[in-house]
Amino acid sequence: MDPFDGAAATGLSRKSFDRFARYITQELGIKMPDTKLTMVQSRLLRRVRELRLDSVEQYGEYFFSDGNSEERIHFIDAITTNKTDFFREPEHFDYLVKTALPALAGPLEGCFYRLNVWSAGCSSGEEPYTLAMILSEYANQRRGFDFSILATDISNRVLEHARAGIYDESLIGPVPLEFRKKYLLHSHDRSQPQVRMVPKLRQKTSFHRLNFMADDYGIQDMFEVIFFRNVMIYFDKSTQERVVNRMCRNLQPGGYLFVGHSESLAGLDIPLTPVHTSVFRKPAMVEGRRPRA
Repeated sequence: MDPFDGAAATGLSRKSFDRFARYITQELGIKMPDTKLTMVQSRLLRRVRELRLDSVEQYGEYFFSDGNSEERIHFIDAITTNKTDFFREPEHFDYLVKTALPALAGPLEGCFYRLNVWSAGCSSGEEPYTLAMILSEYANQRRGFDFSILATDISNRVLEHARAGIYDESLIGPVPLEFRKKYLLHSHDRSQPQVRMVPKLRQKTSFHRLNFMADDYGIQDMFEVIFFRNVMIYFDKSTQERVVNRMCRNLQPGGYLFVGHSESLAGLDIPLTPVHTSVFRKPAMVEGRRPRA
């Protein structure tokens, strides 16, 4: 059935949907087939109500008119999907600790080594805080090891949530009990069962807005580990290739890129070699590269 049959009922015509779809793909890189009509309609209705407009069609006229650049932020917050969990795809974290970190940092033996990690497409923060817990545990066992985490997303709304580091208790099921005791603070108000990340984790993690479609990400740091998981599924192949190559500019030689288990880099012209399930490594410039002093 054509999703535009009964367009009057949805309030979004093909012409208007096509205009929104082109904008979303151009600005965000997200594929927007006709099957996304209902999703776009329902999400934009929230802005229709907040702005006290009469219809999504009227919202389109408002959004694309001159002088409404501030509405772009609200539009992005409404359209983007933010699905994440603590310890999502746990095999990646096992590989990070057991294989990637020893390969990057070596035996240490009292030498200082600082690991820079980028959580790209961090959503509401569960992934970077999972990384912060795991790396804190690693630091407790390896004297001289330290780390910092950059977490980025395009949505201001989820970044505000992530910076606060406050989550409903219903979401912490995947967090191991010993980690809950060490890294989660429970609310004293039991009518609002929430937890907050301890200050140590929040201090190790910085959150910033970034659009993967930008030509220049404006990031000066180089990273040994990049988590870019469950984002590329929304991009077509050419967009995937462009984005991964831009990320690789900030990936150290010998560094690791983690992507989602449902994602594939097959057929992309990128400077990476597969080393594990959904894990890729940038070839080292010098064999036997040692930890930085």
